Amino acid sequence: MYKSLQPRNRDDMSQDPQWGRRGKDGPPDLDEIIRQFTNKLKQFFGGTPGRPSEPTPSDGRAVVGGIGVAIGIVGVLWIASGFYVVDAREEAVVLRFGRYVQTTDPGLHWRMPWPVEQHEIVKLSEVRSVEVGFSGSTKNRVADEALMLTEDQNIVDMQLEVQYDVKNSRDFVFNNASRDGDGYDLVKQAAETSIREIVGRNKVDFVLNEGRGQVAADATRMIQNLLDDYGTGIRVSRVNINDVQPPEEVQAAFADAVKAGQDKVKQTNEGLAYANDVIPKARGFAARLLQEAEGYKARVIAESEGNASRFTQVAAEYAKAPQVTRDRMYLDTMQQILSSSSKVLVDQKSGNGNLLYLPLDKLMQMSGPAGAATEQATVPVETGVVRAPRQDSQGRGEREGR
Repeated sequence: MYKSLQPRNRDDMSQDPQWGRRGKDGPPDLDEIIRQFTNKLKQFFGGTPGRPSEPTPSDGRAVVGGIGVAIGIVGVLWIASGFYVVDAREEAVVLRFGRYVQTTDPGLHWRMPWPVEQHEIVKLSEVRSVEVGFSGSTKNRVADEALMLTEDQNIVDMQLEVQYDVKNSRDFVFNNASRDGDGYDLVKQAAETSIREIVGRNKVDFVLNEGRGQVAADATRMIQNLLDDYGTGIRVSRVNINDVQPPEEVQAAFADAVKAGQDKVKQTNEGLAYANDVIPKARGFAARLLQEAEGYKARVIAESEGNASRFTQVAAEYAKAPQVTRDRMYLDTMQQILSSSSKVLVDQKSGNGNLLYLPLDKLMQMSGPAGAATEQATVPVETGVVRAPRQDSQGRGEREGR
């Protein structure tokens, strides 16, 4: 063993054709390399390096010990590589030869080092987004994704954004066969499929105007159902419809149609406002007329019943004393007639042709009619003038004063 480590004699050196060229062109001397490595190990562990020409038995033990120490250091480093830290709002999926082992929560953990086990960190709270119909900005329109067909055979241009996060780390790691490994392609395909189906089930007016919020809610629910069916471990948090409008070629026609619809709504609201103003007034006027008619009816009935009752009573009294009743009826009738008249009757027998002073203004005020008061204020009244008496058929005298 040690014989092979001894240097060759000069005769052997002289017979070797490559001896003179080893320093430049020949291969390195393996024995020299081993001796240098042994000396370095001795120096590292506190020993004294031997001469190159005098190898000792302790050289082999030093080499073995150095190799063992190196292996130990490598082993410690290999075991230490199994420690890993999971941050807050994250989870780690541990795999053993590619097979699922467990899911670890935030904190410091250890697993068997690679290649036995490995782990993948999954960010649960990170909100990811997928764009459909545009790229980066709404101005960067992607026509193949944005154009969709409605139920009434119209085309709309829709741009939306889907926001999602992770709800199951194991499913997210194992069931997302996408190029980016973040579920982007899978969510985008589910979003395109869902939104096209929802738009195809509704008319264009509903999609463009009042149904935008309903379309977004239905799309969120349908995308989530598709992702759950595939077990992706993804949760859709929100679907934002950034823009929906008709294609550029027919936007002018759609604008006119929308304006006509708005005018229709305006006219309808004005008609309703007018109806709300007129109908209550008409109903109130009709109710007042009905109440007045009911009051008139009750008054006429009451007067008729009163007149009938009075006539019955008068008839009974007339049967008892016809003359007295006749005179009383005459006097009552004359009193009723003359109470509303401005004429003054003077008895000729009691007058004896003397001058009379009649307070016509007081008499006219007592008579009651408003026209008499007006006549009094506008027409001068002469009092104390009595015309010559006139004889009527019954021999009574009548004087008229102004």
